[in-house]
Amino acid sequence: MTVEGLIPEETKGLIGELLSEPLSGVITAKEAQRFALAADDLNPLYFDEEAAKAAGHRTTLVPPIFLAWSLAPARPVSEVREDGLYKSAGRRVALNVKRVMFGGEDWEFFEPVYAGDRITSETRLKSLEEKHGSSGPFVLQMTETTYTNQDGRVVAKAIGRSIAR
Repeated sequence: MTVEGLIPEETKGLIGELLSEPLSGVITAKEAQRFALAADDLNPLYFDEEAAKAAGHRTTLVPPIFLAWSLAPARPVSEVREDGLYKSAGRRVALNVKRVMFGGEDWEFFEPVYAGDRITSETRLKSLEEKHGSSGPFVLQMTETTYTNQDGRVVAKAIGRSIAR
């Protein structure tokens, strides 16, 4: 298979498009604090409203990476793929490959997220790039997820990479 054959023409048209419906939800202090405890991050700004206010915040903060998990719907084990990730619930990015694996994620945080904030996330296909590595051709797929609060302010962006062979 040649590198040019990995990305069908119709798939290239998805670049810039939403991959699923936006997800939205209110972040509760309890959920954020449970996440912080599980990560062994005992920052008092996550747990103590008075400490958060004394530091100039309106209420307790949410651990930044909690955004990645806060809006994910509960799903049964039957929806887990062989590689341990959940099957995609959104638009399928059709590629002429046998497998896809996680290739990393970069985050940029713009504003704090507070307990009680309503956050909406939108994930778009950012790019598809055909490459050739030491073990053959592959596609580097990048997504961009934007997290916006109830005031319409972007609080964070995540650039996700996956490698498809």
